Amino acid sequence: MKVKLINHTPDPDLTVAAAARLCYSPQGAEQIMDDLAPPDVERFVKMLVDLGHWSPTEHVSFTFSVEGVSRAMTHQLIRHRIASYSQQSQRYVKLDDFRYIIPPSVKKDPEALALFKKTMEDIREAYEVLAARVHREDARYVLPNACETKMVYTFNCRSLYNFFEHRCCERAQWEIRKLANIMLAQVKKVAPILFAGAGPACVTRGVCSEGRLSCGRLEKL
Repeated sequence: MKVKLINHTPDPDLTVAAAARLCYSPQGAEQIMDDLAPPDVERFVKMLVDLGHWSPTEHVSFTFSVEGVSRAMTHQLIRHRIASYSQQSQRYVKLDDFRYIIPPSVKKDPEALALFKKTMEDIREAYEVLAARVHREDARYVLPNACETKMVYTFNCRSLYNFFEHRCCERAQWEIRKLANIMLAQVKKVAPILFAGAGPACVTRGVCSEGRLSCGRLEKL
């Protein structure tokens, strides 16, 4: 898995603080940004997060690229609707030598791993035959969820908080949890104040919605 934060709103912490300050100031945003000192930025952003006043955080966005992930994972990712996605097309890109993602549990079991790899090769052969006989958009129907894919996607800060709360959870599926943790580490580097309180709900809010399926992490905190 290769994940990279390829673009983001400049000075995201400052931008959010200025947007919040604007609501209560006779000054314009440009003047506010010039006047806000780092301690003021930190105070405003922390106050917004603590109060759950999320609308100013929607003014900043973060764009990521990812490759080396499965279609099974991206089907989960796109359920986060307040975001924009561009994904490698199986309709236009010929995948006669497609790569695939092997889950850790499969790697640990030699017999399962052998079966998994054989199945992938059988699918590859079937795809090659079909792609030579029918439209590529129809040949792709045999491709597996394990098939490797690439994406570019953009979230605003508010949507990222929701994403991290659900996908950094220990109960999240392993691949999207790995993605979420890498993304969280990257946005904290460029917006450390804004994302200081981001993460799974048990850590950030002291609650768990998993019920009897809880990983038990909350009890250990």
